[in-house]
Amino acid sequence: MSPTAVLHSEWIKIKSVRSVSGSLIAVFAATLAITVLAFATVGQAEADNADAEPVFDAFYALNFGQIAAISFGATALSSEFLNGALRISLSAVPRRGLFYAAKMSVVGGLALAVGMITSFATFLVGQMFMGDYAIGLGEPGALRAAFGGGIYLTLMALFAAGLTALLRSAVAVLSLLIPFILIVSFVVGDIAGGVAQYLPDRAGQLVLHQTPQGSLGPWTGLAVTAAWAGAALFAGWWAVRKRDA
Repeated sequence: MSPTAVLHSEWIKIKSVRSVSGSLIAVFAATLAITVLAFATVGQAEADNADAEPVFDAFYALNFGQIAAISFGATALSSEFLNGALRISLSAVPRRGLFYAAKMSVVGGLALAVGMITSFATFLVGQMFMGDYAIGLGEPGALRAAFGGGIYLTLMALFAAGLTALLRSAVAVLSLLIPFILIVSFVVGDIAGGVAQYLPDRAGQLVLHQTPQGSLGPWTGLAVTAAWAGAALFAGWWAVRKRDA
């Protein structure tokens, strides 16, 4: 089977599994809903605070969108480990490297497309509620943050996908990553100080700051998250190659 045909088959799989396509849609829907809710109610009040950071605050809802992105990456891979689906997939595509590369390419491509739309939409829609406090993409750091936000969501989806290929369970990955991002990362940040900026979520979100603090810049922080995702993808590739279907 040609690489193009394998890519097409992986796209069909994702489109046809409701839980997978639903989690992809949720990246956009959940982020936009939280944006409207937050900015319509407390957006201008929060902007009036002395410690407000307009660019970073504009992407507040990505904290929720990243959960959906992680869910998308995890469910896209976990469907292969249910009811012998991986055995069928490898019968159709015996070259495991090709199968894995095609799967991750489709996951990454879809996550990037939806992530970019989501990141720009959350910025533009949020500013509609900000009145005199509104900023545009011409604000220093705003355009970089909008692009970076889409890349960040993509990397988190791939990070989850690689871990799922390794652990063979979306439940295990979601049970590990979601509490880590929502709770552990902040606890470690309070205890470890500067070391915390190298955690995948903390590092990647530096790109959303107008003026990031610490030793990492916005793009180097995103590169750290890419390194985490790359390590997870490599571990997943090793597991798919070496383990029985």
